[in-house]
Amino acid sequence: MGRVTEIVGRGLAGFLTKPVRQSIQVATISQEKLSEYLQPGDVLLVEGNTRISVAIKYLTQSTWSHAALYIGNALPPVAPWELPLVLVEADLQEGVRAIPLAQYAQMHTRICRPVGLSDEDRKRVVDYAITRIGQKYDLKHIFDLARYLLPTFPVPRRLRRRMLAFGSGDPTRAICSTLIAQAFETMRYPILPEIQRTWSDNPMHKDCYADIYHIRNYSLFTPRDFDISPYFDIIKPTIENGFDYRSLTWSDPGQGSKACGCESEE
Repeated sequence: MGRVTEIVGRGLAGFLTKPVRQSIQVATISQEKLSEYLQPGDVLLVEGNTRISVAIKYLTQSTWSHAALYIGNALPPVAPWELPLVLVEADLQEGVRAIPLAQYAQMHTRICRPVGLSDEDRKRVVDYAITRIGQKYDLKHIFDLARYLLPTFPVPRRLRRRMLAFGSGDPTRAICSTLIAQAFETMRYPILPEIQRTWSDNPMHKDCYADIYHIRNYSLFTPRDFDISPYFDIIKPTIENGFDYRSLTWSDPGQGSKACGCESEE
Protein backbone atom coordinates (compact mmCIF):
# COMPACT_ATOMS: atom_id res chain seq x y z
CA MET A 1 0.00 0.00 0.00
CA GLY A 2 2.89 2.31 0.83
CA ARG A 3 4.42 1.69 -2.59
CA VAL A 4 1.13 2.53 -4.34
CA THR A 5 0.77 5.72 -2.29
CA GLU A 6 4.28 6.78 -3.24
CA ILE A 7 3.69 6.19 -6.95
CA VAL A 8 0.38 8.09 -6.91
CA GLY A 9 1.95 10.85 -4.83
CA ARG A 10 4.77 11.33 -7.32
CA GLY A 11 2.28 11.49 -10.16
CA LEU A 12 0.27 14.14 -8.31
CA ALA A 13 3.45 16.06 -7.57
CA GLY A 14 4.28 16.17 -11.26
CA PHE A 15 0.79 17.45 -12.03
CA LEU A 16 0.75 20.08 -9.28
CA THR A 17 4.16 21.54 -10.13
CA LYS A 18 3.28 22.35 -13.73
CA PRO A 19 3.05 26.12 -14.41
CA VAL A 20 -0.33 27.71 -14.96
CA ARG A 21 -0.46 29.25 -18.44
CA GLN A 22 -2.43 32.31 -17.36
CA SER A 23 0.04 33.11 -14.57
CA ILE A 24 2.11 36.25 -15.15
CA GLN A 25 5.16 36.76 -12.94
CA VAL A 26 6.70 40.16 -12.26
CA ALA A 27 10.09 40.19 -10.53
CA THR A 28 9.95 43.43 -8.51
CA ILE A 29 13.49 42.95 -7.14
CA SER A 30 16.53 42.07 -9.23
CA GLN A 31 18.58 39.03 -8.31
CA GLU A 32 21.58 41.26 -7.65
CA LYS A 33 19.67 43.34 -5.08
CA LEU A 34 18.26 40.24 -3.44
CA SER A 35 21.73 38.80 -3.07
CA GLU A 36 23.03 42.08 -1.65
CA TYR A 37 20.40 42.45 1.06
CA LEU A 38 19.57 38.89 2.11
CA GLN A 39 21.01 37.77 5.45
CA PRO A 40 21.24 34.25 6.92
CA GLY A 41 17.98 33.45 8.68
CA ASP A 42 15.87 35.58 6.35
CA VAL A 43 12.71 34.03 4.91
CA LEU A 44 12.22 34.52 1.18
CA LEU A 45 8.56 34.41 0.15
CA VAL A 46 7.72 33.50 -3.43
CA GLU A 47 4.60 34.03 -5.52
CA GLY A 48 4.58 30.75 -7.38
CA ASN A 49 3.16 30.11 -10.83
CA THR A 50 2.19 26.44 -10.58
CA ARG A 51 -1.05 24.59 -9.90
CA ILE A 52 -0.09 24.00 -6.29
CA SER A 53 0.58 27.73 -5.92
CA VAL A 54 -2.97 28.51 -7.01
CA ALA A 55 -4.36 26.25 -4.28
CA ILE A 56 -2.21 27.72 -1.51
CA LYS A 57 -2.86 31.33 -2.53
CA TYR A 58 -6.59 30.69 -2.68
CA LEU A 59 -6.80 28.99 0.71
CA THR A 60 -4.63 31.59 2.46
CA GLN A 61 -6.03 34.58 0.56
CA SER A 62 -2.45 35.70 -0.01
CA THR A 63 0.04 36.52 -2.74
CA TRP A 64 2.59 34.08 -1.34
CA SER A 65 2.55 30.36 -2.03
CA HIS A 66 6.08 29.29 -1.10
CA ALA A 67 8.80 30.06 1.45
CA ALA A 68 12.53 29.33 1.50
CA LEU A 69 15.18 30.01 4.15
CA TYR A 70 18.31 31.96 3.20
CA ILE A 71 21.44 30.25 4.60
CA GLY A 72 24.17 32.38 2.98
CA ASN A 73 27.48 30.57 2.53
CA ALA A 74 26.80 27.94 5.21
CA LEU A 75 27.23 25.07 2.73
CA PRO A 76 30.61 24.06 1.25
CA PRO A 77 31.50 25.79 -2.04
CA VAL A 78 30.19 24.12 -5.17
CA ALA A 79 32.06 23.68 -8.43
CA PRO A 80 33.33 26.95 -10.00
CA TRP A 81 30.82 26.66 -12.85
CA GLU A 82 27.85 26.18 -10.50
CA LEU A 83 25.87 28.84 -8.66
CA PRO A 84 26.20 28.79 -4.84
CA LEU A 85 23.43 27.01 -2.94
CA VAL A 86 22.08 29.71 -0.62
CA LEU A 87 18.43 28.74 -0.04
CA VAL A 88 16.90 25.72 1.70
CA GLU A 89 13.35 24.76 0.75
CA ALA A 90 10.95 21.84 0.78
CA ASP A 91 10.20 20.98 -2.84
CA LEU A 92 7.13 18.99 -3.81
CA GLN A 93 9.08 16.52 -5.95
CA GLU A 94 12.61 16.53 -4.52
CA GLY A 95 11.95 17.07 -0.81
CA VAL A 96 14.15 19.33 1.32
CA ARG A 97 16.98 20.67 -0.83
CA ALA A 98 19.47 23.50 -1.20
CA ILE A 99 19.12 25.70 -4.30
CA PRO A 100 20.71 28.83 -5.82
CA LEU A 101 19.03 32.21 -5.59
CA ALA A 102 18.64 32.17 -9.38
CA GLN A 103 15.88 29.58 -8.94
CA TYR A 104 13.48 32.48 -8.29
CA ALA A 105 15.16 35.23 -10.28
CA GLN A 106 12.09 35.77 -12.49
CA MET A 107 9.49 35.59 -9.74
CA HIS A 108 7.85 38.04 -7.37
CA THR A 109 9.56 37.68 -3.97
CA ARG A 110 9.65 39.32 -0.56
CA ILE A 111 12.30 39.30 2.17
CA CYS A 112 11.01 38.72 5.71
CA ARG A 113 13.66 39.25 8.40
CA PRO A 114 13.30 38.05 12.02
CA VAL A 115 13.94 41.00 14.31
CA GLY A 116 16.45 40.83 17.14
CA LEU A 117 18.20 37.57 16.29
CA SER A 118 21.86 37.40 17.27
CA ASP A 119 24.42 35.90 14.89
CA GLU A 120 24.43 32.77 17.06
CA ASP A 121 20.64 32.46 16.84
CA ARG A 122 20.71 32.92 13.07
CA LYS A 123 23.27 30.14 12.84
CA ARG A 124 21.03 27.83 14.87
CA VAL A 125 18.12 28.45 12.50
CA VAL A 126 20.33 27.88 9.47
CA ASP A 127 21.94 24.74 10.92
CA TYR A 128 18.51 23.25 11.67
CA ALA A 129 17.39 23.70 8.06
CA ILE A 130 20.64 22.27 6.69
CA THR A 131 20.33 19.11 8.79
CA ARG A 132 16.92 18.53 7.16
CA ILE A 133 18.29 18.50 3.61
CA GLY A 134 17.40 15.20 1.96
CA GLN A 135 14.15 14.63 3.82
CA LYS A 136 11.07 13.80 1.77
CA TYR A 137 8.08 16.02 1.13
CA ASP A 138 5.00 15.00 3.09
CA LEU A 139 2.85 12.94 0.71
CA LYS A 140 -0.30 13.61 2.73
CA HIS A 141 0.20 17.29 1.95
CA ILE A 142 0.18 16.45 -1.76
CA PHE A 143 -3.12 14.55 -1.54
CA ASP A 144 -4.74 17.35 0.46
CA LEU A 145 -3.69 20.00 -2.04
CA ALA A 146 -4.93 17.90 -4.94
CA ARG A 147 -8.39 17.84 -3.39
CA TYR A 148 -8.53 21.64 -3.32
CA LEU A 149 -7.62 21.86 -7.00
CA LEU A 150 -10.90 20.25 -7.93
CA PRO A 151 -13.62 22.69 -9.08
CA THR A 152 -13.41 25.57 -6.62
CA PHE A 153 -15.92 25.64 -3.79
CA PRO A 154 -16.49 28.32 -1.13
CA VAL A 155 -14.27 27.90 1.91
CA PRO A 156 -15.30 29.71 5.12
CA ARG A 157 -12.51 31.96 6.35
CA ARG A 158 -12.44 30.29 9.78
CA LEU A 159 -11.68 26.91 8.15
CA ARG A 160 -8.94 27.93 5.72
CA ARG A 161 -6.06 27.65 8.18
CA ARG A 162 -7.26 24.30 9.49
CA MET A 163 -7.53 23.05 5.93
CA LEU A 164 -3.89 23.96 5.51
CA ALA A 165 -2.89 22.06 8.65
CA PHE A 166 -1.63 19.42 6.27
CA GLY A 167 0.87 16.71 6.89
CA SER A 168 1.17 13.32 8.46
CA GLY A 169 2.76 14.64 11.62
CA ASP A 170 5.91 12.68 10.80
CA PRO A 171 8.88 14.96 11.73
CA THR A 172 11.06 13.24 9.12
CA ARG A 173 8.90 14.74 6.38
CA ALA A 174 8.44 18.41 5.64
CA ILE A 175 6.52 21.07 3.72
CA CYS A 176 7.90 24.52 2.90
CA SER A 177 6.45 26.73 5.63
CA THR A 178 6.44 24.14 8.41
CA LEU A 179 10.12 23.38 7.85
CA ILE A 180 10.97 27.03 8.50
CA ALA A 181 8.52 27.30 11.39
CA GLN A 182 10.21 24.33 13.06
CA ALA A 183 13.61 25.99 12.63
CA PHE A 184 12.46 29.11 14.49
CA GLU A 185 10.61 27.03 17.07
CA THR A 186 13.92 25.49 18.20
CA MET A 187 14.74 28.80 19.90
CA ARG A 188 11.18 29.80 20.80
CA TYR A 189 11.16 32.64 18.27
CA PRO A 190 7.56 33.81 17.63
CA ILE A 191 5.93 33.89 14.20
CA LEU A 192 2.22 34.23 14.94
CA PRO A 193 1.77 32.87 18.46
CA GLU A 194 -1.53 32.66 20.26
CA ILE A 195 -1.56 35.30 23.00
CA GLN A 196 -3.60 34.82 26.15
CA ARG A 197 -4.08 37.85 28.42
CA THR A 198 -4.11 36.90 32.09
CA TRP A 199 -5.35 39.44 34.62
CA SER A 200 -3.86 39.68 38.09
CA ASP A 201 -5.91 38.28 40.98
CA ASN A 202 -4.06 40.52 43.44
CA PRO A 203 -6.55 43.09 44.85
CA MET A 204 -3.72 45.61 45.03
CA HIS A 205 -2.93 45.18 41.34
CA LYS A 206 -6.27 44.23 39.82
CA ASP A 207 -5.60 46.37 36.72
CA CYS A 208 -2.34 44.54 35.94
CA TYR A 209 -2.13 41.78 33.39
CA ALA A 210 0.41 39.58 31.65
CA ASP A 211 0.46 38.33 28.06
CA ILE A 212 1.15 34.59 27.90
CA TYR A 213 2.47 33.37 24.55
CA HIS A 214 1.58 29.94 23.19
CA ILE A 215 3.50 28.47 20.26
CA ARG A 216 1.08 27.19 17.62
CA ASN A 217 1.73 23.81 16.08
CA TYR A 218 4.17 24.15 13.19
CA SER A 219 1.75 22.41 10.80
CA LEU A 220 -0.58 25.44 10.99
CA PHE A 221 1.89 27.89 9.48
CA THR A 222 1.66 29.11 5.89
CA PRO A 223 3.96 31.39 3.83
CA ARG A 224 1.58 34.31 4.47
CA ASP A 225 2.27 34.17 8.21
CA PHE A 226 5.85 35.38 7.82
CA ASP A 227 4.57 38.39 5.85
CA ILE A 228 2.00 39.50 8.44
CA SER A 229 3.99 38.52 11.54
CA PRO A 230 4.74 41.55 13.79
CA TYR A 231 8.10 39.96 14.60
CA PHE A 232 9.43 39.88 11.03
CA ASP A 233 10.57 43.01 9.23
CA ILE A 234 9.80 43.45 5.53
CA ILE A 235 12.97 44.33 3.66
CA LYS A 236 12.58 46.16 0.34
CA PRO A 237 16.03 46.57 -1.25
CA THR A 238 14.91 49.38 -3.56
CA ILE A 239 13.94 51.53 -0.57
CA GLU A 240 16.81 50.39 1.65
CA ASN A 241 19.23 51.51 -1.03
CA GLY A 242 17.79 55.03 -1.05
CA PHE A 243 14.95 55.64 -3.49
CA ASP A 244 14.45 58.92 -5.38
CA TYR A 245 11.53 58.84 -7.80
CA ARG A 246 12.91 61.92 -9.58
CA SER A 247 15.91 59.93 -10.81
CA LEU A 248 13.77 57.52 -12.84
CA THR A 249 13.92 57.62 -16.63
CA TRP A 250 10.47 56.98 -18.06
CA SER A 251 9.66 55.64 -21.52
CA ASP A 252 7.38 58.63 -22.16
CA PRO A 253 9.49 61.14 -24.21
CA GLY A 254 8.36 64.18 -22.28
CA GLN A 255 8.99 62.60 -18.88
CA GLY A 256 12.22 61.06 -20.02
CA SER A 257 13.65 64.36 -21.29
CA LYS A 258 12.87 66.07 -17.98
CA ALA A 259 14.44 63.26 -16.02
CA CYS A 260 17.72 63.61 -17.91
CA GLY A 261 17.77 67.39 -17.60
CA CYS A 262 16.82 68.14 -21.21
CA GLU A 263 14.22 70.71 -22.22
CA SER A 264 11.36 69.43 -24.30
CA GLU A 265 10.64 71.16 -27.58
CA GLU A 266 7.41 73.10 -27.98
